[in-house]
Parts: sequence; structure tokens; C-alpha cells
Amino acid sequence: MQKQIYLDYNASTPIAPDVAAAMRPYVDAEFGNPSSGHWASTTAKRGIERARQQVAVLLGCTADEIVFTSGGTEANNLALKGVFFTCRERGNHIITSQVEHPAILNPCRFLERLGATVTYLPVDHSGRVDPDDVRRALTPQTVLVSIMHANNEVGTIQPIEEIARIAREHGALMHTDAAQSVGKIPTNVQALNVDLLTVAGHKLYAPKGVGALYIRRGLRLEPLLHGAGHESGRRAGTESAILTVALGAAAAYVDLTSIGRIKALRDRLWKTLRERFGDGIVLNGHPEHRLPNTLNVSFPGLVGPEILARIPELAASTGSACHAGTVELSPVLKAMGVEPHVGMGAIRLSLGRPTTEDDIRQAAERLAEAARAYTTV
Repeated sequence: MQKQIYLDYNASTPIAPDVAAAMRPYVDAEFGNPSSGHWASTTAKRGIERARQQVAVLLGCTADEIVFTSGGTEANNLALKGVFFTCRERGNHIITSQVEHPAILNPCRFLERLGATVTYLPVDHSGRVDPDDVRRALTPQTVLVSIMHANNEVGTIQPIEEIARIAREHGALMHTDAAQSVGKIPTNVQALNVDLLTVAGHKLYAPKGVGALYIRRGLRLEPLLHGAGHESGRRAGTESAILTVALGAAAAYVDLTSIGRIKALRDRLWKTLRERFGDGIVLNGHPEHRLPNTLNVSFPGLVGPEILARIPELAASTGSACHAGTVELSPVLKAMGVEPHVGMGAIRLSLGRPTTEDDIRQAAERLAEAARAYTTV
């Protein structure tokens, strides 16, 4: 068997050893309900509050501005729907982009059925939103601007600071989905100047099923879930000490100084592929303003899923999907204006902390072999 190579860290990360160790006591013994008032709840409650502080330190905010959720999707829904239902007497207009994750686009479409007006901004060929487009889209009815920090498919980083400044000048709230950027690039909420920011645990070496939403102090949101007064009344449901402790440990584990190694490996992979394919390979996304671990490339005239089907030992993602013998281009690549014959050959290779030089070398070799075999059939 060929060595298995995992280059799909933008899809999900393994649980880091330090995170698993932090979870262990809450699996084995500390089972108490954190909201109970007796001895069995004390350790669980203390663990949750420590985790809240750890996430707050990572984001540069205070602990009471962190609300734990079941993941990035819930955090995005809480931001969008919470603002809409809270502010609907003031306005009903939301601004977002065409390259957002479905966890943003689908809630927006739902809110449109409830009377919201949503502007879906275009992006340039690299996947970036023009801040001037945000300025032109703002109206007196705009209550929220929601633009992702970094794109999950191509890694393009948006100019959030500038967009947030424009939104604030017009009295609109600013939310960014930072599920892909937290832990990879700086995500200080004060520097970004945002009111709301989404975190997803399983992109951060924590388990699936946990996330967080930063909510600027003083900002009230209508809850998604109504029940008892958990999370200071902002998110009902008995807290999971196991999962929140894990997210806190993952936040504390972040070391942005190590990202340089991952970026160097990514750049080496791109250099190797360029040497092998020349003009037969295309970079998708911004060449500079891009996540340091993300490489989205296209093999023009080929089909990404068919290339990867020839390399079962390589875990990666594609920019197109095969349905009943036809190929559908990714909505992100389509919004970027990528030609179908280029976009259908897209493959996303995303690196992580465990990625080695040997992984990169073998991935380049396997891709070269698969592409050559594909073109000779």
C-alpha cells in the first residue's frame, strides 16, 4: 500500500494531543452539570470558564464576550439571525459576498424569506471583495455586513479591517466568519474592528461539535435557542465541559510562529508542481493575501475528482463536483470568474501541523503521475 497523505486540513484537523489530554478528566470523572450548584458541578464550571478565557486571549477580547456554540455553523446562524431579529425595526438589509460558506449563504436565503434584503457582493479574479463595493451597497437600512476572513476553498484573505471601518462609519454591525483563519493568521478582534467573529473547533485541532462566537460587549442578540439561561442567556442548552475545555486547550495551543514552516512547505509544493507542469497548472486565489497553509491549483482541461480518484492514498478536496456524468464548478470559483475548463480541474491542498516534507514530496509525485496517466488515456 502507498503511504496515506492527508492534505485536507481546511476540511478538518485531528485532535491535538494536548487537547485530548485536556478533555480526558471530563470524560472519565468530571461529569457534573456545570449549572448545578453543588460539588459535582464545580470542576466542570471552572473548566468552561478557563476555556472561555483561553479563547478570549487568542482573539484579544474579554471572556464575557465569548459564547460557546455547537460549531461554526451555529455561530454564523446566531450572528446573522440574532442581528436580524434584534435590529429588524431599524433595518432589514444585510451585505455579504458570493464566496461565503453555505453556513452564511443559506441563513441569508432563509432570512430573505422572512423579509430581509440581502446584497451578495461580487469578488475579483483572486476572490477578494472590493471595499468600495461595500461602501456603495450600504443603505440606511443596512444592519449587518458579514464577510468571511479567509476563504475555505482558495484561502484568499479579505480586507476585513477596511470593510469593518466602512461598515462602522455607516452604523452597521460587522461580522466575519473566521472559521478558516483562526490559528493560521492573526485574528485579534480589536485589530479587525469587528463586532462578531466565528470560530470553529474542528478547524483548530479541537473536536467537531464545538465552536464559539465573539460578541462585542454591549451588543444584544436574539438567541437562536430559547431555554434556560446558559451562556449568560445568549445560548440555551446544558454546556458540554468536554468540548468547551477542548476548544480552550486548542486556543491555548495556537502558535503563529510555527506557521512559517507550514507556509514554506506549501510554497515548496507549489514550486515543485510548477516545475513539473509549467503552464499546465494554474494557481487559484490571491498569490499573496492567502492563508499560509492553502494551495488551490487547477489542471486545465482535466477534472479534479478524476485526478484524485487515481490517488486514493491522497486526501484532498476539489473545486468541482461530479453529478450523473457532468461536472459542476464550485460556486466560489464561478464567482471568481474562473473558466469552466480551468475550474473543473481544481484541487485544494491544505497543510497542517503534522504535514512533513516527505508528505509534500510524495503528494507532488502522485499528482504528477495521476495527471500524466489521465492525459494518456
